[in-house]
Amino acid sequence: TLTSPNAFTDMQKTVERLSKAIDNEETIIVYGDFDADGVTSTSILYKTLKYLGGNVHYFIPDRENEGHGFDKKALIKLMTTVKPKVIISVDCGISDVDAVKFMNSFKIIDVIITDHHEAPEELPPAYAIINPKAPNALDENLSAKQIEHLTYLAGCGVAFKVAQAILTKYEKTEFVYEILPFVAVGTVSDVVPLLGENRYFVTKGLELISRGKHDGLKKLLESAGYDITKGVTSEMIAFGVAPRINACGRMGNAGVAVELLLEKDKSVADSLATKLNNQNTKRQQVEKKIFDAA
Repeated sequence: TLTSPNAFTDMQKTVERLSKAIDNEETIIVYGDFDADGVTSTSILYKTLKYLGGNVHYFIPDRENEGHGFDKKALIKLMTTVKPKVIISVDCGISDVDAVKFMNSFKIIDVIITDHHEAPEELPPAYAIINPKAPNALDENLSAKQIEHLTYLAGCGVAFKVAQAILTKYEKTEFVYEILPFVAVGTVSDVVPLLGENRYFVTKGLELISRGKHDGLKKLLESAGYDITKGVTSEMIAFGVAPRINACGRMGNAGVAVELLLEKDKSVADSLATKLNNQNTKRQQVEKKIFDAA
């Protein structure tokens, strides 16, 4: 069973701020990460906010130059070019105390953090924090089992809870079937326990992918040599999709993987899948070279 998104103490606050931004056409940036969990998390929130009419952009940092989490130089560039009123992180941000203080100093941006990594002693002074592992982040009336299951969520699972909450507010919950394939991919890729909601996400998402619900993922699986007409397994995601998305962030820019997940045109999705497949081949060659040298 899906837990209510309001199990997170800051969820109502988050929904109110995001819906205000959507209704007032304020610019929102989804700030992601370059691995498969970060890429799927970015796609989940971007696609949902866009569907609800939001003026939304996404940003994936460069692994080499900007690293994991909020990068001050990247933030300055975003603030001067995109001029957001809300920055919402996915799969990152819980340790970035200084970067959030820096953004707060401008007094024009509200920072919302959604993450699943262990929280440090000092939390960033964000507008809201949605992270099951952060202190006081979950409703104290939840059962021990519910709390345990929520702490198993990957970054994409946490992003899904935010999507679930805001879709409920706009009474458009049927849209969850559009984003569940992403949650399945991110959950399997991040190797979190398939217990509680994670099992639901993966079961439902794989079913939707096998029914051809998502062109980009279908193409990616085909390029990995899989026939999805016989069904899609978590093994296909772990060994076919995840390495190709991860290779994108390692060999180039993970933005290409986000483009693939968001692309509606079949022929464009086809060429993006080919690009990801080529980058994965290149990654394998580089790894072999390093291994042989070692």
